Amino acid sequence: MNITRIPPRQIAEWDAYVAAHAEGSPWHLSCWAGLIQTLFGHEPHYLMAVDDAGQTRGVLPMIEMRSRLFGHFLCSVPYFNYGGVLADDRDTRAALIDKACRLTRERGAEHLELRHQTPFGEDLAQKTHKLSMWLELPESSEALWKGFKSKLRSQIRRPGKEGATARVGGPELLDDFYAVFSRNMRDLGTPVYPKDFFRHVMGTPPEAVLVVVYLEQQPVAAGMLVGFGDRIEIPWASSLREYNRQSVNMLLYWQALQYACEQGYRIFDFGRSSRDESTHRFKKQWGAEEVPLTWEYWLPEGHALPELNKDNPKYALAIRAWQHLPLAVANRIGPPLVRNLP
Repeated sequence: MNITRIPPRQIAEWDAYVAAHAEGSPWHLSCWAGLIQTLFGHEPHYLMAVDDAGQTRGVLPMIEMRSRLFGHFLCSVPYFNYGGVLADDRDTRAALIDKACRLTRERGAEHLELRHQTPFGEDLAQKTHKLSMWLELPESSEALWKGFKSKLRSQIRRPGKEGATARVGGPELLDDFYAVFSRNMRDLGTPVYPKDFFRHVMGTPPEAVLVVVYLEQQPVAAGMLVGFGDRIEIPWASSLREYNRQSVNMLLYWQALQYACEQGYRIFDFGRSSRDESTHRFKKQWGAEEVPLTWEYWLPEGHALPELNKDNPKYALAIRAWQHLPLAVANRIGPPLVRNLP
């Protein structure tokens, strides 16, 4: 088995392997290497396992991140919900992970993070607090609607009675999407991605569309859908808190589910959550089933698991301060910070 790095450009063999693999996701595709390097300045290390006959047997996309605030580490894949190794068998998987660990040591990085669905487990520390929520879709949105409980159907109807409407579209909706998303991120105390990040996502090979809910002609809820194979994911979604009473987020997700059914997708991925958080409970009410995620780590001996997340108490003061920033200020200084958060 020969394991080599591929250059950060579109590689047909790589992408064909990802598309055919049962755990392949749009975030495993080769195109993100160049995008992340261009937008955020991080170096990609994309490893491919090829057998003696020249057949691809596994891939591992990794991004090397350096930050004075958050350290030096490798991640597969930052910014997105999925990553980690895709391989034909356990031996290939082990060989790719071994190569990745050696590369992490050679680069002088503090840890390696692999965002797996299926855990590997050998000699790797683990976190299992994250999960995805997947809903199996029927052949029509009418069938999906009939399967909902009456309480859920009533919640979906409510924003329409308040005068809310929803649109599905492309880049023409990006400004409205970002107006909602960036404000919600500020309210959560989290730095926001630059608008160009989402513009580039919409220009990559996976199908990406925007869903925006309007009330009195103002955007009040918005999300981005990314389709790949038979699954469509909503990795980014937000609604404005002052419109919670009108349940505008219910209309947002119903519009997204309708679109997914109309386009023939079989699985709707509600995205990543922490178990028992409010977002987890929200997704569960739609009938979505839990898909456990295992994030695995190589660490130098004696080092603790990294906690680069909003639940880490040492970031609590910074989060509270961020929530009080003027939106224009948060949108200006957020992108340089968020580039360092995986």
